[in-house]
Amino acid sequence: MVTESTLEKPTDCGVYRNRYVVVGNKFSGEIYFRPPQNKDVPKLMNYLLDWINSEQAAELDPVIEAGITHYKFVRIHPFIDGNGRTARVIAALILYLRGFDTKQFFCLDDFYDSDRPSYYSALQNVNQQTLNLTSWLEYFCEGVYVSLKAVKERVVRLSSERLRKSREGQIALTERQMRIVEFININRKITNKDVREMFKFSDRAALKEIKKLVDLKVLKPNGKGRSLYYSIS
Repeated sequence: MVTESTLEKPTDCGVYRNRYVVVGNKFSGEIYFRPPQNKDVPKLMNYLLDWINSEQAAELDPVIEAGITHYKFVRIHPFIDGNGRTARVIAALILYLRGFDTKQFFCLDDFYDSDRPSYYSALQNVNQQTLNLTSWLEYFCEGVYVSLKAVKERVVRLSSERLRKSREGQIALTERQMRIVEFININRKITNKDVREMFKFSDRAALKEIKKLVDLKVLKPNGKGRSLYYSIS
């Protein structure tokens, strides 16, 4: 699901790597990390899954468990591509299962994608002999903090009377829906084309996302045909 329609070879999607890859800068040729050999991947992944489901992991603070899992997964680098994205999905899932229910607002990608050199530097700074994860966990925890702080700021900004229901209270919007509303706050309106370009959606998927907000009475349509646009209801 994470790499669908994004890989050069579709057969690489959803399977462990069958050829060796390194993590590096394709433009400069600099190599950041050399992962384990292909043949070791299944065994290492089984070890990781056993640890995730262990009592030892359950006794850790949720953020620490998520951070350790993120690092261990990236270090194994089990797939040809999409390892970072998958690691962040797994880390977010662990946080969710351990009580970080933020109405699907919580997203780690924005922080780690905003400064890739710092992300790779934090991963590289782990001593491969001692595997002391202190510096990495400090960086990971900062990412969780910044991401949650961004959620809080968005919720406060969007908490207006027009986004409230008389009996149900504040409408819970997903991260994607919040981005659409933010776009309108800045540009005063949004079109189907805007949504398509924002999320790399098909025309049908964009219409579906807009319809959800119209049904919630968050957005209202204006105009017709090619002049159709949406504004805050």
